[in-house]
Amino acid sequence: MTDNPYEASPERRAKRLAEATPPTECDARVERLVTELIGRVADKWTMIILEVLEEHKELRFTQLARKVEGISQKMLTQTLRQMERDGMVTRTIHPVIPPRVDYRLTALGLSLGAAFCGVWIWAEKNLSEVEAARNAFDSK
Repeated sequence: MTDNPYEASPERRAKRLAEATPPTECDARVERLVTELIGRVADKWTMIILEVLEEHKELRFTQLARKVEGISQKMLTQTLRQMERDGMVTRTIHPVIPPRVDYRLTALGLSLGAAFCGVWIWAEKNLSEVEAARNAFDSK
C-alpha cells in the first residue's frame, strides 16, 4: 500500500486524517447554532431574502415582498422576524403615515451570505457532474 493519501482507500485516508487532527471538544452551543442555521438557510426563503437584501441594500417590506416572488405576506413576516432575532437583518420603523418599515442586512447577515456563496460556486462548478450522476441513478 502506498503512503500517498490520494491513492489510499477512503477509509485509510479518514483514519490518517483522524490521527493527524488533534481531538477537540465540540461546544454544544456552537453545534446547536450550526444545526439551526443550516436548517434556516435550507428553508425556502431565507437565502433568497439574503440575496435580495444584499443586492438592494435596504428595502421596504412591500418592495421586498415584490422582489421575493411567490412568498406570502405571512411567510415574509415570519422569515424576517427570525432573521432579525438571529441578528441577520435590522428592521427600521419610520414614524410616518402610512407606516414605513425598512429592512437591511447586518454585518452578520452579510457574512452569512458570503459563507454560503461557496456553496453557490461549488454548485456552478459541479452542475454537469451532479446532473450526470442523477441521470445515471434515475436510469437504473
